[in-house]
Amino acid sequence: MSACETIEIVTPKKVLLNGLWFGPSFAKASKGKPSKPKKVIIWIHGLGSSAFSKLAIVEKLKDKNTAVITFNNRGHDKVSRIAFTDEKRSANQTLGGSAHEVFEDCVDDIQGAINFLKKAGIKNIYLAGHSTGCQKSIYWASRKGARGLPASRTRQAGVKGIILLAPISDYSAEMHLKGKNVIARAAAAARALLARKKPRALLPESLWPEPIDAQRFISLYTPDSAEEMFTYAQPKKIPRLLQSVKLPIFALLADEDEFADRPAVEIAEWFERNTDANLETLIVPRATHGFRGKELQVSDAIKTWLSER
Repeated sequence: MSACETIEIVTPKKVLLNGLWFGPSFAKASKGKPSKPKKVIIWIHGLGSSAFSKLAIVEKLKDKNTAVITFNNRGHDKVSRIAFTDEKRSANQTLGGSAHEVFEDCVDDIQGAINFLKKAGIKNIYLAGHSTGCQKSIYWASRKGARGLPASRTRQAGVKGIILLAPISDYSAEMHLKGKNVIARAAAAARALLARKKPRALLPESLWPEPIDAQRFISLYTPDSAEEMFTYAQPKKIPRLLQSVKLPIFALLADEDEFADRPAVEIAEWFERNTDANLETLIVPRATHGFRGKELQVSDAIKTWLSER
């Protein structure tokens, strides 16, 4: 494993996020010295993962002109504590992780990483989301377009494009793996907790074996949530949120994705029909959701795409 530097990101809402910097030195970049990278990729991990996820791909993306940062967003691991710059606020033990994170907070997390790079003088920034990190990347771009910066001009925020690795709908994945009845029972329990104003209460283990609170379940596994933006399992639903994003997108799909409810070629075709952005898709043969064993092929494809930007 190659050397990296530790970094600390402070989001606009004053949340502290720990991360790693791979590639041309961050210390030199922050001081504006000649070895500052020309491009930096922000790696956004998937559901319950962490800054240490997919490092076999991350390490292969860096070169003398390109750096990659990975960081723990508020959804890292199953249950985690959210730290703030205000120690008194941190002492209140606000919980995150895949069980408790609030999906919409991803905008603050990603913007924190972008601001961190802009402060270091980086002008060419790319988002690379894996799995649920794909939804977070697209959501950031759509929200920034809606809040005073037209989506077609999001490039001016420093972000030049978005890389999606295994952009699979969590809702369709669980419908495929667990079935409609299991999802319906758990969703009913989650809505009951919300009605009782207990959005952070965990669902009973008998309904859902992994720890997840009511609001997180509704966000991940119901068809009308903001997070359900890759709507290929709902033929009549128009994916307006995805269509609002105008940044160039490179979507890499795993040919044997264990979470996909249909062939990768059909998902790729859905993206091509429903994306207004400059889109390129690639199906990685014999790859599973994590792209294990295909890291070199994936990194080479991403490098080629970046070279054309």
